[in-house]
Amino acid sequence: MTDFDVIVLGAGPAGINAALAAAATGLRVAIVDENSAAGGQVYRAPAVVDSSDDSPEAATGNALRAALSNSSVKPYFGYAAWAVTADFQVDAAGSYGPISISSKALIVAAGTTERVVPFEGWTTPGVIGLAAATILLKSQKILPGKTTLVAGCGPLLAAVAAGTLKAGGTVVAIADLAGPLDWGRAMPALLSRPDILRQGVKWALAIRRAGVPLHARHTLVSVSPEGQQLRAVLAPCDSAGRPVAGERISLLADCIAVGHGLTPSTDITRLLRAEHHYYRAAGGWVAKTDANGLTSRERLYVVGDGAGIAGAAAAAHHGAMAGLACALSLAADPSGQLSNTLKITQRQQARAARFGRSMARLMALRPGHVDSITPDTIVCRCEDVTRADIDAACAAGARDVNQLKAWTRCGMGPCQGRTCGDVAAELLAAHHRTARDQVGIFSARTPLRPLSIAALTGTFVYADIPIPKAAPL
Repeated sequence: MTDFDVIVLGAGPAGINAALAAAATGLRVAIVDENSAAGGQVYRAPAVVDSSDDSPEAATGNALRAALSNSSVKPYFGYAAWAVTADFQVDAAGSYGPISISSKALIVAAGTTERVVPFEGWTTPGVIGLAAATILLKSQKILPGKTTLVAGCGPLLAAVAAGTLKAGGTVVAIADLAGPLDWGRAMPALLSRPDILRQGVKWALAIRRAGVPLHARHTLVSVSPEGQQLRAVLAPCDSAGRPVAGERISLLADCIAVGHGLTPSTDITRLLRAEHHYYRAAGGWVAKTDANGLTSRERLYVVGDGAGIAGAAAAAHHGAMAGLACALSLAADPSGQLSNTLKITQRQQARAARFGRSMARLMALRPGHVDSITPDTIVCRCEDVTRADIDAACAAGARDVNQLKAWTRCGMGPCQGRTCGDVAAELLAAHHRTARDQVGIFSARTPLRPLSIAALTGTFVYADIPIPKAAPL
């Protein structure tokens, strides 16, 4: 086992900056990520080298990867952490076999999971998440489809639509749950970030020039195969996300890219029994932390969007704050330099978070959005649990999500509820007309990710297996 002062789980903007800040103070730091390179979702490293990509995201991602490469941080890329113990031992598996490392402090920068509120036909091949579409466009340089419908809520709608157009695809329409007033309320936050506002204006102009229809305050209600394409039906909706009376819009596309916001990844902090609370505007359940990301567990930090949706810029500062706070907890600061740097970083994070939280409110789960899920629509894809199965369990007396899990197997599949948990809990709370925090959250269990026996054992032949000598007669 290899020992470090700090282990950082996740190599997005929060994790990278946490590792760099801690390592710069002389601490022994390791960073673990299941991807083959650092960057996370926003600054994902391209699988296909494209020197023509002059986007701000590409430049920032390359700079972060270079800084990490030139630092003393020990990288473990291509390793999925599947177990974390209370004394901060991290077990991970990758293409080079299993590893086991430990540390004095742990910084969790696990990011988020995309939320998709189920609708009729959402499991049909060709229906993908907005996050998956960005991976195809940014990393793989592949169009989601020759023609794509972009639907859901939040700034990713414009990003995916503009990226699809730039790559030579056609966007048949954009369906946004939000209306003009929702975006108007976000305008002061946009004005505080002129760099992001300029990027948004560029996306909007590209979409306008392409003549892409924008259906504000519309929701996707069904998708069905039609020949080699998909038939999507849009309906007008109210501010709570419920479909309302009005003309339905029917569209054909090769791909449906849909996403209804993000939920913080809390499986590690839940596994380590840190205190959590439900905060809808921040994406859902988040660990209770101080300003620097310190949880209720000593020397356990959570940073970035995994601590509440606030955006990539805020995540970078938040990670640096946790790295500095780790250093202050593990070593002396006689000159006060670390404390002063931490105060400056805290102010930078607060400014950046104001914009990110405004965008997060646009992506928050709307209280009536789950109402339109039909009884035979699958909610838990891993275990094929339908809305009707969940309603039956609620009617039979299930009042807690873990009770619901035991009765229906919802959340017992490979994703362990990351895909269905938020929606299933919303349905349960709605049935009993109670607050979301009253129905709880799925308990975390190891392995945190699907794990094969081969990943634990590595490559071997029978000759490698030690055979003990026969016992004496």
